[in-house]
Amino acid sequence: MPIIVNLDVMLAKRKIRSNELATQIGITTANLSILKTGKAKAVRFSTLEKICEVLDCTPGDILEYVPPDKS
Repeated sequence: MPIIVNLDVMLAKRKIRSNELATQIGITTANLSILKTGKAKAVRFSTLEKICEVLDCTPGDILEYVPPDKS
């Protein structure tokens, strides 16, 4: 998938644990784990907004587009 989720990087930079973030943004740790591993098929803007608010970052810090190889 050409969308890379760098949530774990931001958590490490901000020194926040996954379960703390999940509690602060109001989702389960299981759903946060699905998002962190890139297995989520979608993310609500409201969830993304809360993540950015807590981690003091922008969506571009969390989500990255890497074009697939055109071979």
